[in-house]
Amino acid sequence: MSNIVFIATSLDGYIADKNNGVDWLHSIPETEGLDLGYDKHIASTDALVMGRNTFELVCSFDCDWPYTKPVFLLSNTMAEIPKGYEGKVNLVRGDLKEIVLQLNNEGFQQLYIDGGITIQNFLKQDLIDEMIITTIPIVLGGGISLFGEMGQSLRFACISSEVYGNGICQNRFVRKR
Repeated sequence: MSNIVFIATSLDGYIADKNNGVDWLHSIPETEGLDLGYDKHIASTDALVMGRNTFELVCSFDCDWPYTKPVFLLSNTMAEIPKGYEGKVNLVRGDLKEIVLQLNNEGFQQLYIDGGITIQNFLKQDLIDEMIITTIPIVLGGGISLFGEMGQSLRFACISSEVYGNGICQNRFVRKR
């Protein structure tokens, strides 16, 4: 059972700019057709767990629903799945440890955790086993940070790094318990 983060950040650690935008992710040349290991990652997961803000961002993209795996939407404020997303998204709420246990008991062993606040909340409860962080070589100077305040330190070990020809780098960290 693993909870895995796969996310891109700016050089200064932001996952979105000051306007909550992510257009900067495509600001580096020579990224067309470069999946940076996403296809391999998504193939290794059983389901996605994402927060409401990330869900709304994905819904705003001009494309079809991009996920073929089950998506569990964390929200304590939504009463129902928005129209058009029934059958694509499952609404879950409550204690994260209980949600993870329930999903594991339903056979979802490899969970892809996505969304800034969601990742921060999983980290606060020490529920992240692995992080694959792709760093885009741009300094945004502000925005939504990947990491927030935590009540404890969590040790991770970098087990691999890859540098791409366009200056993007990707590091894979595993939790040291």
